[in-house]
Amino acid sequence: MRYLRGPVLLAFLLVAGALPATAALPAQLDGAPLPSLAPMLERVTPAVVNISTVSVVRTEDHPLLRDPVFRWFFELPRGTREKHNQSLGSGVIIDADQGHVLTNHHVIEQADEIYVTLHDGRELKAELLGTDPATDVALLQIPARDLTAIALTDSSKLRVGDFVVAIGNPFGLSQTVTSGIVSALGRSGLGIEGYENFIQTDASINPGNSGGPLVNLRGELVGINTAILAPSGGNVGIGFAIPVNMAKAIKRQIVEYGGVHRGTFGVTVQNLTPDLARALKAPPGSRGAVVSDVQSGSAAELAGLRAGDLIVRLNDQPIRSATELNTQFALMRVGERVALEVIRNGRQKRLAASIADPFEDFVDGGRINRRFRGARLGEVVDESSLGTNAGVAVGPVKEDSDAWKSGLREGDVLFHVNRLRVMTLEQLREAAKDGISRIRLRRGDRLVTLVSR
Repeated sequence: MRYLRGPVLLAFLLVAGALPATAALPAQLDGAPLPSLAPMLERVTPAVVNISTVSVVRTEDHPLLRDPVFRWFFELPRGTREKHNQSLGSGVIIDADQGHVLTNHHVIEQADEIYVTLHDGRELKAELLGTDPATDVALLQIPARDLTAIALTDSSKLRVGDFVVAIGNPFGLSQTVTSGIVSALGRSGLGIEGYENFIQTDASINPGNSGGPLVNLRGELVGINTAILAPSGGNVGIGFAIPVNMAKAIKRQIVEYGGVHRGTFGVTVQNLTPDLARALKAPPGSRGAVVSDVQSGSAAELAGLRAGDLIVRLNDQPIRSATELNTQFALMRVGERVALEVIRNGRQKRLAASIADPFEDFVDGGRINRRFRGARLGEVVDESSLGTNAGVAVGPVKEDSDAWKSGLREGDVLFHVNRLRVMTLEQLREAAKDGISRIRLRRGDRLVTLVSR
């Protein structure tokens, strides 16, 4: 369970509990059959699976126990110890022919082995096809034999008040069903994921529900259950699900390209307020994202965007907020075409560009040192909670490559190699010329040291 505590002691609890749902179907006329979700659930539940993972954590001995004389004297065994961790979650089959299963990234994070248990009791070993921590979506594949897939719908057509049903394996109890309504749409700013555009629901979500489906009354997948809001660890019936449209976009990239390779557009936007609408001479009732900054040399600048433009459509889709625009950009690949409709000085304009590659100027790490082979490296001025510092950024890292085995991950920023400060690729090459024994880097909001073995 992951807790985020704020000033009022609110906690976001991934795969956490919620209050029993109080929503009910509309009353029926006397004499009519009692309403039931059973027929729909009989079609849907065979597509819902239990996911269990096993991870091996290797722990180093205390420094004193590494002394061979000390070990000999007390006749102690030598070597590292292994601890086996297990976790449970849910998933949903979305393609029976290919054996594709959607779940949350945090359900299978750091798993060495992943097992999927089907509705009929079969247990299958799953292969991880790809994962995207920024949206908390992961795609698994299991042998495609006698599988049942769920139907997918367009989550953009959801409305507040629509009835929904959450299905999963809370607390290890298989095939548990809870119901509720869509409480809100487009929830963001929760600090749960990098890109947030959640469906909020009061359908009960508990430990083990993460990765399971949120469906409408037709049994169509509308979201992937992910988190709840809980004050001081308690439950208030506020759950969040990833819209299926976002999950479909991530799944498509993983299937076609083997992973998610996000591009960059180079624009900073904010929500439209009444004061801004008047200042920008926007038509009454306008909604969209206001451009507050355009990066020099970016795709946005090449498209002709200017600060003060109001973006109202992206690729013929209406834009209602800055969060919605950022989420759409986050799902687009490098090279994808962008058609924008903006309002500038009260007039509509159409602009076009392509999503740029954020790692275009990065180099193959193997050209620096064999230990970096499989990673893209580039010079950056890193701005984080640790301050503003020049360093060498790590771009995409191929799994099982030399760089991956060395411990490098995308998003890392290298500051020291062999205790030498590195701010440029040339300094990195010089520091690593005689081999690499120690790397000091930033990962997220903390400093990490990697030591060669």
